Amino acid sequence: MSGVGPVEPGEDTHVLDASPVPRPRRGALVRHLERHRRAALGGLLAAAVLTGSSYLYVTRPRPQPPPDPPYPSQVTAVVYLNPQTTGAKTASRSFAFDVEVTTESGPPVTVTRISQPYAGLSVTSSPRTPFRTKTGSPRKITITTQVTECGKVPQNAGLPFLDVTLRNTRAKEVHSFILGPRYARDLSRALQVACGNDFR
Repeated sequence: MSGVGPVEPGEDTHVLDASPVPRPRRGALVRHLERHRRAALGGLLAAAVLTGSSYLYVTRPRPQPPPDPPYPSQVTAVVYLNPQTTGAKTASRSFAFDVEVTTESGPPVTVTRISQPYAGLSVTSSPRTPFRTKTGSPRKITITTQVTECGKVPQNAGLPFLDVTLRNTRAKEVHSFILGPRYARDLSRALQVACGNDFR
């Protein structure tokens, strides 16, 4: 045999037919693709949740909580008005005066107690504590100071103040209000009248 070319089959030879690859039925193919599609979508969703969960909240920000109300001492003012004009029958060991209590903003403030620093004096108020003040509604309060022991009061009240216990929805506080030089002068004069002989 000579020459170049493809080898030709000899006698009684033939090419075996390869068995055909079975084709999947249409329904089986659809189920196969559907399974893979679901698996792929599930994997993508899991990846999105794990790697980009913060994006789920970008379009729906949480509302900011409302600010806390102010502390009652920050919004309450106590102002000395004037001494009470009393009749001749009033006990000489008492001193009554008016103040104005104002809540400047925020929720209502309750005055639960009023006191002062001197051991020889007692204090009552009208209206009696506790009473409430609201924003924009100042209240006029009459405070009566009674001398109980002259030896425990100062001869001259240089910088007297009132301790007022305040409460609102934020906190309960004791705050000292300095009522100014006019109050100091009027209180010193009243103490001189009540305890003049004891001061000499």
